Order: sequence, then structure tokens, then C-alpha cells
Amino acid sequence: MPENKLYPPEGLRPPSSFTMQGLREALEQGTVLEDTALRCDAGHDLLFSLGGIRGRMPRTEVLAPWISGAQRDIAVLSRVGKPTCFQVSALQADEKGAPLAILSRRAVQERAMDFFLEHLCPGSVVATVVTHLESFGAFLDIGCGIVAMLPIEYISVSRISHPRERFQPGQRILAAVRSVDLEKRRFTMTHKELLGTWMENASWFSPGETVRGVVRSVKEYGSFIELAPNLSGLADARTDLQQGDGVSVYIKSIRPERMKIKLQVIEKLPPREAPEPLRYQITDGVLDRWVYSPPGYEKEPVGTVFTAAGP
Repeated sequence: MPENKLYPPEGLRPPSSFTMQGLREALEQGTVLEDTALRCDAGHDLLFSLGGIRGRMPRTEVLAPWISGAQRDIAVLSRVGKPTCFQVSALQADEKGAPLAILSRRAVQERAMDFFLEHLCPGSVVATVVTHLESFGAFLDIGCGIVAMLPIEYISVSRISHPRERFQPGQRILAAVRSVDLEKRRFTMTHKELLGTWMENASWFSPGETVRGVVRSVKEYGSFIELAPNLSGLADARTDLQQGDGVSVYIKSIRPERMKIKLQVIEKLPPREAPEPLRYQITDGVLDRWVYSPPGYEKEPVGTVFTAAGP
């Protein structure tokens, strides 16, 4: 996966060992550190134990200012028990005279956002962490807790009913920037382009093989069976299949010029114990154009063009 050493997603930064001397140096140099938030007090300040040195992150320093309203309170509370990045903004004594480090995640997020707005553009491939899932898409930490949206229609070419069919919270995935809203300081992401073209996916299969698939939609004329996240084929209609069923399928034919795979369902299979690992064809760089359909495809080419205003 591409590395973002300056501002990686929270939880991917190398562990820090905390000493007073180290915290003083971090204060002077503006070093980005990370530790697990232990508690959130009644005033919504986050509390840390930095190797035995108390750390306090005031409520106003937990989140960058572009997050507001009720969403802001939930985001503060949700940091408890999770890795949280910060810089040291002050070292002082508490009411008992013990050392106390005042921390700011907000300052780090503002630095990271400025960096991303300068260096990321449509097509940029980045390492991310899935933070949570909704029916309409996945939310990704692209660095230091800055969250970007991955709409469900951009997760894979094969359509799914919910992002949990591909991801789970805490999972590390690759994604590409689809568009950048400079005014709202917001990134929208895409994922399907990184999973490969029709030909790249079809090359894993051959006519005459029997393989596992997942039923993605059931029509009167047949069922669409997903062989890989970016590849599906059509099987004859059966009355005993429904969306989400695992099946074994016999591959009858593969026709690149029509971008079609003809399948025959052999039998239903029990659910998988764990999701199949994602296989990426693109892992770094900046995309300007991605063509999904094979050369010689009979219809209009299918793909994505990445532009500054979004495709």
C-alpha cells in the first residue's frame, strides 16, 4: 500500500514511547504523536496516560472546525478506546503539581488537511482505514482522522446492497480520490478502479472451470453471479436463488467482445466464514483515466476519467 508517513490514518502510526524529554522535544518541533484516548470526562475533554504522564485534550482541540453540531459531540465521545493523533501544545503542572501535557488533535488535522489539499488530486491513490459503514457508503480515514466519503456505487463494479458486503470497520483498504471540494474541504473517494479491468479479472478464470460465486441480483431471465468484485456473469434462471447466496458455478463461456460470461449454477453453498481478501491491480500513483471494458468491446467504452472537477 502507498505510504503516508507524515499524516497516516489513525492507528497506522508507529507506537510512541513517552518521556518528559520526548514530550518537550515534541512540543518544540511540532511532532505528530499518537496514543489511545482512555476517558472522556464530563466536560468532553479526552484524557490520556502518556507512559504515566497525564495528557489532556480539551474538547475544543479534539476536532478540526469544519465538523460541527451534534456530529461533533458524537465524534469526540467516539475517540475513547481508539488511537488518537495529536501534537503537544503545552506542558504544565496540574492542581497537584504533577506534569500535565495539553494536547491538540485539531492542530494536526488542520496541518494534514492543508497538506492533502495541496498534494492530493482526483486520481491520487492513498492508503485508508474504514471508520464506519452506512447503507449509502463507507467512511474512510485518509489521514489523522480526516474522514472522506466512499459512496456505495464506487466500491466495486459488481453492485452490492450494503458496504458491509465488502468492508468492515478498522479494515485497511486502498482508495483513489474521485473529487475534491476545496470550499468545503471535502474529499470523495472511489475504490472500484483499483480492483482491475474486466480483462484483468476475467484472466483469473477459464471456460470449463467450476468456481465459487455470489448471487448479486435475480431477474426473470437469469441471475447475475459475482465471480470477483469487478466481474459478474449471467446464469440461467432458477427459483431457489436469492441475493447474497453463495453458489458454485460452471463457466460455460467468456466473451470479451461482448463483456459477457455465461454461467451454470451447480449448487448453493454455505456462507463464507470470512470475506475474501481484496486483490488490487493498482496500488499507487495518480490515475487520469481508467477503462474497464476490454479492447474491441462492441459498445461504448466503460470507465472513468479523473478531472479536477471530478469525473
